[in-house]
Amino acid sequence: MKKIILTGGGTAGHVTPNLALLPTLQKEEFEIHYIGSYNGIERRLIEETGIPYDGISSGKLRRYFDLKNFSDPLRVLKGYAEALKLMKKYKPDVIFSKGGFVAVPVVMAAKHYKIPVIIHESDMTPGLANKICIPSAKKVCCNFPETLKYLPDDKAVLTGSPIRQELLCGDRLAGLQYTHLSAELPVILIIGGSLGSVTVNQAIRNILPEILNVFQVIHICGKGNLDESLIGTKGYVQYEYVDKPLRHLFAAADLVISRAGANSICEILALRKPNILIPLSASASRGDQILNANSFAKQGFSTVLEEDVLTPDTLRHAITETYKNRDTFIERMAESHLNNAVETIIGLINDCLKN
Repeated sequence: MKKIILTGGGTAGHVTPNLALLPTLQKEEFEIHYIGSYNGIERRLIEETGIPYDGISSGKLRRYFDLKNFSDPLRVLKGYAEALKLMKKYKPDVIFSKGGFVAVPVVMAAKHYKIPVIIHESDMTPGLANKICIPSAKKVCCNFPETLKYLPDDKAVLTGSPIRQELLCGDRLAGLQYTHLSAELPVILIIGGSLGSVTVNQAIRNILPEILNVFQVIHICGKGNLDESLIGTKGYVQYEYVDKPLRHLFAAADLVISRAGANSICEILALRKPNILIPLSASASRGDQILNANSFAKQGFSTVLEEDVLTPDTLRHAITETYKNRDTFIERMAESHLNNAVETIIGLINDCLKN
């Protein structure tokens, strides 16, 4: 039996692409194990699938001063020792790493045993964990054409991000029934990331009285971000978090407003939804969302509205223009060759086995 170990964690974005690969790996009769951190978000997400899960010690490698910089290297070394034992126990044929610092000791252990590693980098520029892992990888997958210049020529493969197949099977009517909205007006779906976005939430709520004359709004606003004063507003529904019904809400949406995390925007691309991206500002991140969003705008997939120009007027204008030109956006997204990431990555995995 073919054996594979999947790894990655720290955020949902380091897990969901692995989840997207599971059905095909299972169909091809791989024996699958997952290595993540002891209690990270990846543990719950993977254990829900029934895939065997092993936790190891992990520590963050920081480029800035922090007292944890003295203790975390010891956690990484402990994680490396634990990963070595798991490699010896499971004897995998290949490793697929989605990144995050928990993946570093796993990739290093695979290198020790000469097990081929395939890495996936979601963002425009590789993060520190993946930078450490890339020299040990056989192939490095990425989402953006611009990322190729940061990767070794003999390893880089433009694949796009693996998308969960169930997300592509939503039902518009089921989405409208779930939200109690009408089929008579177009629907805007707002997603601010897993924790929501105060900036995006405030911006959309500031213009609700005007846009509800033309659109209906499904607002996924994040935990603790519900506005009780708006409960019962006709044409507006809000949720802290949506899990399984999300595919139906996407199907019901005529326009999506979202942050610009790499996995989220690749899902929007796969679903071919006209969209407005409001990337997390450079002051609140390493600027990767701005780069991601600008790449999608350059390819004709998205309208980009950065936070420093986000006002009621600019948001209203972006909604009006993007919806008016929705067919053009859909056509450009349909032309993209990044919609078959699962197939491409499974092909790379099987190539490793042949070699």
